[in-house]
This record gives sequence, structure tokens and C-alpha cells, in this order.
Amino acid sequence: MKRSIFACSLLLVSGTASLADGLFWVVGNRATGKCNIVTSNPVIDGDIWFGDGPYKSKADAKLARSTIRACPAPTPDEAKAEDSTN
Repeated sequence: MKRSIFACSLLLVSGTASLADGLFWVVGNRATGKCNIVTSNPVIDGDIWFGDGPYKSKADAKLARSTIRACPAPTPDEAKAEDSTN
């Protein structure tokens, strides 16, 4: 019985971790004064002052970033560099 409970808990943990793959968050970085799109769940502490998400695609995160008032619009150079990292 203990063995089956342990096996089920391992399956649950590994399944939950795999659900986070491919998700995106928008985070506000106080040090740079910009909003970044990241692929890991942000920890709100220090320079990171807010986090919004998760979003299923990078395009959804970009759209969300454009609607957040605290986020300045990225410059054309930043947008080009961000698109080239895909």
C-alpha cells in the first residue's frame, strides 16, 4: 500500500512539473524599469515588483504586456532582439 501511494505521489509531482513547460509570465523589473517576458514562474522579491500570467504563448504574453499600464512600450531595437530569441 505504501509503495502505491509513493508511486502515485511521484506521478503527480512529475505531471505537475511538466504542465509548467511552455508557459510565459510578464514581470516588472524595478532595476531596469522595463517589463520582461520570462518562462519560469517569477518570485516577487527585490527588483521584481509584479508578475502576471501564466500565458500559453509568447504572443499572448506580448499582448498582455502591451495592456499593462506599468509597462513601457519596448523600443524597436528591443522588440527586434526579443523576436530573434525565439
